[in-house]
Amino acid sequence: MSSLNRRLWQFSPIPNIEESNFNKILERFYDMKVTGLTRENTQNALDGRLRDNNDPVILTIETGSIKKEEVPGIDEVIERIKSLRGRNSYTKETIEHMLNKINQDEVRYISFEDFNTRGLTGAKNGQSDSPSDTWAIYAYNKGVHSEEEDTEIETSRGGSHGVGKIASNAASDIHVMYFANCDAEGNQHLGGTVQLIEHTYKNQSYRSTGYFTDIKEVENNKTKFYPFENNFHKIFEKKTRGLKIIIPYLREEYDNENEIIKSICDSFFVSILKGKLIVIVNGKKITDKTLMDYVKDSKYYVQNIAEMKENFTPLYVETYSREEPKILNVSDGINDYRFKLYFNYNEEISKGRVAIVRTIGMKIEDMKVKNNASKPFNAVLIGGPNEDLYLKSLENESHTQLSYEHIKNPLLQKRARKFINNLSREISKIIEEAIKTNNPTDGTMNTKDILYIIETQFKKDLADAMGTVNINKGKSLVKMTTDIPKKKKKSTSTSDGRKKTTSTKTVKLVKPKPVPSNVEEEPSIKYSAHPDIVERVILGNNEIIKFDFTQTSELINEELCNISLSIIDGMGVEYEDDFNIKKNYINVIDLESGRKCEVNNNLIKDVTIKNGVSKLKLELNSNYNKALKFIYYIEV
Repeated sequence: MSSLNRRLWQFSPIPNIEESNFNKILERFYDMKVTGLTRENTQNALDGRLRDNNDPVILTIETGSIKKEEVPGIDEVIERIKSLRGRNSYTKETIEHMLNKINQDEVRYISFEDFNTRGLTGAKNGQSDSPSDTWAIYAYNKGVHSEEEDTEIETSRGGSHGVGKIASNAASDIHVMYFANCDAEGNQHLGGTVQLIEHTYKNQSYRSTGYFTDIKEVENNKTKFYPFENNFHKIFEKKTRGLKIIIPYLREEYDNENEIIKSICDSFFVSILKGKLIVIVNGKKITDKTLMDYVKDSKYYVQNIAEMKENFTPLYVETYSREEPKILNVSDGINDYRFKLYFNYNEEISKGRVAIVRTIGMKIEDMKVKNNASKPFNAVLIGGPNEDLYLKSLENESHTQLSYEHIKNPLLQKRARKFINNLSREISKIIEEAIKTNNPTDGTMNTKDILYIIETQFKKDLADAMGTVNINKGKSLVKMTTDIPKKKKKSTSTSDGRKKTTSTKTVKLVKPKPVPSNVEEEPSIKYSAHPDIVERVILGNNEIIKFDFTQTSELINEELCNISLSIIDGMGVEYEDDFNIKKNYINVIDLESGRKCEVNNNLIKDVTIKNGVSKLKLELNSNYNKALKFIYYIEV
């Protein structure tokens, strides 16, 4: 076999340009920033762990600078970039960004080097159809990932879609990445890819992807890619068994050590705590012994539990480390799956989330449990091999969410949708039980006092607007005093000389939301209802609500009203848009008129007021959470 030429980058020629866009997956991973990059390359390292070896996978992440001329074959890539022609605003903008970056004399880079891993096999075979030659799959095949012969190992792996390799290209200003490999025999090779668009170069059209590889003639005038032996700059070296990813022209927004450390802790805290993974970021070591040092450091994470509304890693680590798991059985309608749920109830938590974790130790998503996103809990869910295999089929391409939309088979999609709904329903039961356990009541509680707390104080702004019920140390129900605006009691004399007083105000005017000037809307007045005028009881699958306006001068003469409601949590925080009436109630019946009420824009319309009283019967959906507390709003 003889070398065709001395080019270091190979692009496949095509007769004409047909596709004028960059690969859309580039933009998807670019939107994920550092998190997407570290997830993919850390997951690849864990997937490549040595068999029959209990030592942890070690991943070293380094950032630094390198002279442009020391980047292998970079001049050829720059020539290609200069030949690109954009045919829409997005490609023109991207090409212009690339051109602005190619004249740097020194460029930033990031590298991911793994140890106690197998590396890629079969590099000497070059392009190959053999499933055992993982070099060929990784280096030359897009949308494909190698599969393990051992079913159990394949099931536990993080990858499945074969698109994660492009995450490294997305982190480069010019979409270029390299990978250095050392196999079991000590063979060292260097490969790479660059993601451009279809382009014309020296009067020949080419495909969008370029490969850092040699090309040689084989039989019958055919050509074949073969990797270069690794004799390049030391930054591109890999002398121990395993793989090393090198990304030059690192985007500025990725070049953040703190965010790299956070993303490792966020996605792989279980792997690290179980001793399966050690990550070293620019010399900073993250292990099962040191993970808590980073999680408890305000430089990386918010430490006030009540303020944790975006990132929940400190809560997950505490929940997983301290709580005994509950067993959770979830069905997809055909098969049953058994999970461990590490669950923590804490009134200080403002946003309830569940970390869905694969057995490899990688978090898939921060799951919002239906109708429970604002409940004070935190949880970590982990299954076994069977559960892992099923979760793997539900992951989206970037491994960040369970989904059924991507499943093409309608029967499998239906089962997947059922599983996701059942998972949410089963976790809801545990949340509801925890709320009941942590909010006990003695004796019978009057249902009109629907807002209650246990030895905690509602926020002042709620206390200014609503009444509530508290439980004192003697466990008896006592009314709290509130600062609800009341009419002053005016003393007047009757004909027999006795004094009478006016009634207490039981509704409070709510300032309406502004209406756009171009929208004509009949003016209405909205009031919030004091719990004293509301009686609520749940009987089987029905909820009965009675509103008594007889002591409310503002509503006593009204015949119809609209009713809306908002969820309120144990800390007195109101969540206006978290409750969907149509999804929680099958029907809303007006008991005074006997008719079914229309629900429009999350508002129960035209409820009858008869003799100062309104009554509703609400037929509950199967997933309705009976532990919810509400504030009711009356609109006339």
